[in-house]
Amino acid sequence: MSAAPAYSEDKGGSAGPGEPEYGHDPASGGIFSSDYKRHDDLKEMLDTNKDSLKLEAMKRIVAMIARGKNASDLFPAVVKNVACKNIEDPNQLIRASALRVLSSIRVPIIVPIMMLAIKEAASDMSPYVRKTAAHAIPKLYSLDSDQKDQLIEVIEKLLADKTTLVAGSVVMAFEEVCPERIDLIHKNYRKLCNLLIDVEEWGQVVIISMLTRYARTQFLSPTQNESLLEENAEKAFYGSEEDEAKGAGSEEKAAAALPARKPYIMDPDHRLLLRNTKPLLQSRSAAVVMAVAQLYFHLAPKAEVGVIAKALVRLLRSHSEVQYVVLQNVATMSIKRRGMFEPYLKSFYIRSTDPTQIKILKLEVLTNLANETNIPTVLREFQTYIRSMDKDFVAATIQAIGRCATNIGRVRDTCLNGLVQLLSNRDELVVAESVVVIKKLLQMQPAQHGEIIKHLAKLTDNIQVPMARASILWLIGEYCEHVPRIAPDVLRKMAKSFTAEEDIVKLQVINLAAKLYLTNSKQTKLLTQYVLSLAKYDQNYDIRDRARFTRQLIVPSEQGGALSRHAKKLFLAPKPAPVLESSFKDRDHFQLGSLSHLLNAKATGYQELPDWPEEAPDPSVRNVEVPEWTKCSNREKRKEKEKPFYSDSEGESGPTESADSDPESESESDSKSSSESGSGESSSESDNEDQDEDEEKGRGSESEQSEEDGKRKTKKKKVPEGKGEASSSDEDSDSSSSTSESEMTSESEEEQLEPASWRRKTPPSSKRAPATKEISLLDLEDFTPPSVQPVSPPAIVSTSLAADLEGLTLTDSTLVPSLLSPVSRVGRQELLHRVAGEGLVVDYTFSRQPFSGDPHMVSVHIHFSNSSDTPIKGLHVGTPKLPAGISIQEFPEIESLAPGESATAVMGINFCDSTQAANFQLCTQTRQFYVSIQPPVGELMAPVFMSENEFKKEQGKLMGMNEITEKLMLPDTCRSDHTVVQKVTATANLGRVPCGTSDEYRFAGRTLTSGSLVLLTLDARPAGAAQLTVNSEKMVIGTMLVKDVIQALTQ
Repeated sequence: MSAAPAYSEDKGGSAGPGEPEYGHDPASGGIFSSDYKRHDDLKEMLDTNKDSLKLEAMKRIVAMIARGKNASDLFPAVVKNVACKNIEDPNQLIRASALRVLSSIRVPIIVPIMMLAIKEAASDMSPYVRKTAAHAIPKLYSLDSDQKDQLIEVIEKLLADKTTLVAGSVVMAFEEVCPERIDLIHKNYRKLCNLLIDVEEWGQVVIISMLTRYARTQFLSPTQNESLLEENAEKAFYGSEEDEAKGAGSEEKAAAALPARKPYIMDPDHRLLLRNTKPLLQSRSAAVVMAVAQLYFHLAPKAEVGVIAKALVRLLRSHSEVQYVVLQNVATMSIKRRGMFEPYLKSFYIRSTDPTQIKILKLEVLTNLANETNIPTVLREFQTYIRSMDKDFVAATIQAIGRCATNIGRVRDTCLNGLVQLLSNRDELVVAESVVVIKKLLQMQPAQHGEIIKHLAKLTDNIQVPMARASILWLIGEYCEHVPRIAPDVLRKMAKSFTAEEDIVKLQVINLAAKLYLTNSKQTKLLTQYVLSLAKYDQNYDIRDRARFTRQLIVPSEQGGALSRHAKKLFLAPKPAPVLESSFKDRDHFQLGSLSHLLNAKATGYQELPDWPEEAPDPSVRNVEVPEWTKCSNREKRKEKEKPFYSDSEGESGPTESADSDPESESESDSKSSSESGSGESSSESDNEDQDEDEEKGRGSESEQSEEDGKRKTKKKKVPEGKGEASSSDEDSDSSSSTSESEMTSESEEEQLEPASWRRKTPPSSKRAPATKEISLLDLEDFTPPSVQPVSPPAIVSTSLAADLEGLTLTDSTLVPSLLSPVSRVGRQELLHRVAGEGLVVDYTFSRQPFSGDPHMVSVHIHFSNSSDTPIKGLHVGTPKLPAGISIQEFPEIESLAPGESATAVMGINFCDSTQAANFQLCTQTRQFYVSIQPPVGELMAPVFMSENEFKKEQGKLMGMNEITEKLMLPDTCRSDHTVVQKVTATANLGRVPCGTSDEYRFAGRTLTSGSLVLLTLDARPAGAAQLTVNSEKMVIGTMLVKDVIQALTQ
């Protein structure tokens, strides 16, 4: 046994001071030695940066586990090494999977590691990883609820995420962890409303449910004043002469008596929620449609709730499981809002193939919808259903007939006669159910139906169903004065079979005996005593107690009882007729579509639907950027800083523009007229919206006048390079998350900058001739018909060439074909879908034409089309909320767009050399649409023409960190000069530079905002991999450009 000490000495001799001790030979038997220290050395090895030590520690831990040793205290360290490396993996799927696995380990000891991983993933550049972080939050909360405060911080951060992929998941985490923290939703409310249509279906359901509860706490009830307004309107309109004759004092008293309530005006945010959820009624997901339906039911005015009926009826064509849930909710809705389902009555007719539970629910809905108009149709349906072989369904149908008779007085006799006819049915269950329903109907008019009571009395010999027998006995006892001869004989028969009856029947026999003793004691005294004697010794204690109580009450002892004098009042008191109500009557206090509503019981985790507030909370808590594109404080500080530098005439040019310009551009702008300064793009950042609208109108008229005169000038503006780089470095984190919103903003910018001719539209009947205007070289490509069709650049003159036509020195004619740049490969992009735009369709294209208002701006063509049946008026750009440095120049307002008509506008956007989205509002007279435009990196530059020597000289200045090189394999289809040039120039707006080498291609351009050079070289070697090099001081732009060009060349 000396091997262990020898190995221990060998191991000890090899360890240096401060280093952990470990075995050199993993295969040696020393791994299984018990001479190692406790697990401190293993923890140090797992915490080291050396992979070899970590691997050795893992081997030893596996060996310990194989020997049955307890290594549980090493679990956190092992998890950290296994999971954390994957959490930092460059592949987003690996990072997300690592976090998912880590959060699924239900061991409290790794909670700190899990929390760190979630915090890191919440800041990940990949929205998929951030979504996984949101999914991990409820898991961690269920494992350790003490982490709630830290998790709320993460939730608050993720709620501000602009990506649709994350929205649904973080709202679900919010609902699980802190549903009471409604303050977290305030600043994100409008963003969630606008993102809703693009979120995945699961997320839509979660967000809609949460927003329903939010709206019930933040807005006033839309139905609170309806009844009051109707009453006041009637009194005001139908005022009598007597009222007019009354003095002013009485009018004041009457006014004081009325509740002092203001007329209801719906909050714009309330309207925003209703408007943005309405298109989802056409969703393919039944859950989404159901969620929108419950939102409208709980939040919408009565006049607007009807839109959900058609969508819910459509869901009845789905599977039976979906039908069951939908019908449960329709049954609840149809009690309070019966009118909206009446047009779809036939959709609830029952098919023979429907399952029983579906049949009963449809029957419930049909009963709720029955009124004096459609009751003949409904009763004919019910007559058919009674012949069904499904006995449970038949019993439910008979109950439905009874409810119809109760609710609609004029058909009560008809229903009663029909039910009496069912008493001769061969099926005992049908007869029994009919008796129960008839008993309830007879209580309403007992004096008129003595014959029916006699008919029922004869059935006691045949009907064996306990409930039916008990109902007949109760009727005979309650109305024994209408059948004085039959009642004693029925008691005689029941006394004979008393011991064989069911308990419910025995109780009614005792009641019948007591009532007959009080009204006809001569004939029934002995029978009553006999029945009470039998009941005294019954096995059921309820029957024994009832018999003793009844005997003392109706047959008092010698002392006498105080109650015996009131026996008749107790037994023969008039009883109110039963009210046959739907079992769904009070279910609407549960939120529709929830499990609690389905079960009619509060389920675990159910959030109560709040009551409407009496006073509306402060709506300003939601007054943030909509959505919050940038922090308000930075923009306000910048605005205050710039205000003193503007004169009255220059106040129309935006602070963003001047803030980004150097003193040289400021002096140039000072010398311009007010019409030229009207092209400023961010005056709408002013806090006063009304003032902004006036300024925009003024700018529009001035710019139109200046364009008609043909004197429009180009305003030059420069942005410090350092600032441009800062904004472009910020774009990485924002570009992936703001794609959906970026399509909203650049629309409004183009509208302001658009010349008058772009605004003109084709009337429905005839085409208007194009307006004549002075054509300059810069406007060559802007010359098109008056925007009936989308603007497309001419095939002869390229967009690259047009940018440099001014001051162009002629080159060899052989270079011209290679310099021509095709249209951007991005093509036409959708800015506003016709569903979200309620008939307004908006697309945009990057034209690569120089923008006449400002050479630093990207020219974007906006294409409008009206697919609705009504004209769209007042198309203009609303108040833009832009990130720092980004500015837009709007197009003039389009006054009207007739149905079927199209129009094209041009606007300019200064993206500040970043792919960050430009977000803005596209407004009509009645609506506002939040849209966003995000540019490809290749559209942020303009072509530059230079010689080969100039190219090499500039390339030499941009080496080191300013050079990005990648290798790629060119496919055989991409080996010709024409194909390579076409693909590169379609991806990026660059000009080709002449090159003496046949297999080398060079392109050059400058970024529009800062004017930074972008040089691209492609070495397409005949054999082996090609090499792509981009030189630019804008490293982010260079990296993104390399990626896009490689993708274009290898497709």
